[in-house]
Amino acid sequence: MSIVKETHASDRPKAVVIGVGPEQGLGAGLSRRFAAEGRHVVIAGRTEAKIERVRESIVEAGGSASTVVMDVTNEADVIRLFDVAMQADEHGGSADLIAYNAGNNQPLDLRTMEADVFESFWRLNCFGGFLVGREAARRFVPLGRGSILFSGATGALRGLPNFAHFASSKAGLRMLAQSMAREFGPLGLHVAHVVIDGGIDGERVHTRFTEHVERKGLDGLLDIDAIADAFWSLHRQHRSAWTHELDLRPFKEAF
Repeated sequence: MSIVKETHASDRPKAVVIGVGPEQGLGAGLSRRFAAEGRHVVIAGRTEAKIERVRESIVEAGGSASTVVMDVTNEADVIRLFDVAMQADEHGGSADLIAYNAGNNQPLDLRTMEADVFESFWRLNCFGGFLVGREAARRFVPLGRGSILFSGATGALRGLPNFAHFASSKAGLRMLAQSMAREFGPLGLHVAHVVIDGGIDGERVHTRFTEHVERKGLDGLLDIDAIADAFWSLHRQHRSAWTHELDLRPFKEAF
């Protein structure tokens, strides 16, 4: 993807993507998409090597990006991230776009699940969203503008066998987004929840679920760039016609 840069960095708002992992992942795709629109992108994730590679790929394409190693379940880390994102500097002005993409998923038997395992899924899939959403609201409300976009999942709408830990945490994130949208929409903040209903055509599914990829066939998985287009479109919506919840799925996905 080619990058288009704006002339004056000081006039350019930043974008923040939280939960960035491998190059062939949604977090990286969102980072590239926002950079393609001329944004300086603050790339946040737990693994320095992974987020640095995403930053390098953006810079190699002519874009602008920096990295912050952080844990979204750590309050101090989230505050530190926003201190960086909201500070006008040589890269651009304060951020007005936040994408929360952190999450984890795997099937587990509820009968043998340890309590700390259940809690760990909730902390990443829901509690981290609260920390990020709260901090974004604190910083954006005085500005009267800003987009806070959450990556959702099928589990936010219905719980499947062996996914009670995942579904309950993603449903919690969805309710957080709904409440935030009602509380902060009238104050100028666009809060949206994107239900990603299907497998994402990235590194994770290709390495862990090869049979699933083969079974789905051509365009049976969600294209990362297409998802990123939808996120950018949400940010660009006029406030007289905001979308709060958007569901995305492959054309052949049952629902």
